[in-house]
This record gives sequence, structure tokens and C-alpha cells, in this order.
Amino acid sequence: MVQKDDMEEQPHLLVVDDDDRIRTLLKTYLSKHHYRITTAANAARVRRLLKTLEFDAVVLDIMMPGEDGISLTKFIGEISTIPVLLLTAKGEPNERIEGLRAGADDYLSKPFEPEELLLRIAAILRRGRAQGLDGSRVNFGQWCYTPATGQLVGKDGHMALTQSEVQLLSALARRPGEAISREHLSPDTDATDRAVDVQMARLRRKIEDNPRQPLHLQTMRGAGYRLMAQPLADDPS
Repeated sequence: MVQKDDMEEQPHLLVVDDDDRIRTLLKTYLSKHHYRITTAANAARVRRLLKTLEFDAVVLDIMMPGEDGISLTKFIGEISTIPVLLLTAKGEPNERIEGLRAGADDYLSKPFEPEELLLRIAAILRRGRAQGLDGSRVNFGQWCYTPATGQLVGKDGHMALTQSEVQLLSALARRPGEAISREHLSPDTDATDRAVDVQMARLRRKIEDNPRQPLHLQTMRGAGYRLMAQPLADDPS
């Protein structure tokens, strides 16, 4: 029997495919290799799941009825830093190129060997950790933020963030309580000092009850900004 703590430590994957058989096979196979799996048959379901659940990676089929995997990849990139592995039709290089341009981290052509899928998933998870997103969650006020996925969750569910907002909040969340200068935040967010101020103002409007008197995203005169946050109570750090 898997203990609750073990379940929480397993990477959580979202598997998206309109084919019931493929979804079931992937869920069974990946679960046996110590992944926690949630499945979805279409983009509408994915959009709902992203509002309430946190994922470490998405395995996404390109060809689906309704909104396709390319469009959905773009959407995921706009609200989070969750890595996406696309499943593409064999012999369709244009699909792969379009998927990578949309923000996918990797692709795998069908049919594929299950072991190769495992290796590619492990690789994109390693790359995420290598980029400094260690997965540690922090909380502040009603909010819980996970730098590894770029997901911000409050009492009313998931708060959508732009890629720039994710980069800014992640840079602050990695050093909670510490003042970080605009100069040091600029490389993290690919923004000028002035653009950091604009991004901060937008982020405060989403997070703070009173953006003019922020409690969580504080300005430190002459030093920059800091996030007043702490690890979750069950976080061993």
C-alpha cells in the first residue's frame, strides 16, 4: 500500500489524449514507474484541471478534436512553467516544429517505445530542477505558490499568471524574505528595471488585498523587492 507521504513525493503528470485506450495504457504504465497520473480527454478538461491541481509535467497529444495540442501548449506556457512533452504523428516534422515553437519542451513520435517515454519525461523533469526550480512550495496569506510549476493557488482556486509574472514571483520565492534588487531581478525576468516595476504592479493587483499597501510583495527602499513568505508547515525545509 502506498503511503500518503510517498504519493505526495511522486511527480504528478497530466496525460492528455482523446483515445481512451491510450490514456488507460499510459496511466497504467506510468503509475507502475512511480508517477502520479491524472488524465484528460480534451483541452477543455485540461483548462479546468489547471485551475485546481498542480502538475510536474504534461504529456499531450497534438491531434485532438476541438482545441488541438499546439493551442493548448501555448495556453499552458502563458499561465505556468509546467514542461510539456508532445506526442506527434510519425513522419510529421511540421507538427514537431510547430509544437516546439509553441513552447513544448520535447516531443515523441507515435508509435513509441514506452521506455523512451519514461526517459524523456525524466529528462524534462531534470531540466526543470537544473534551472533552479526546486519544487519547494511557499505560502503567504491565502496563497500557495510552487516555483517548479509556476502555479499560484488561493482560496478561490488557481490564479492565472503570465510567463513574466511567473518568472518574477519564482525569483522572489526562491529567496523568501530577502530583498532582491531590480538589477538582479532583471536577468531572471528578461526585463529592464522599469519593466520589473510594471510587472510588480500587475502582480500585486492579482495577489494583494490592497495593492497600494502590499503585505506580501514588499518594496524595500534602496534595496528592491521581497516576498514575505514561508515554506508550508509540512515542508521539511
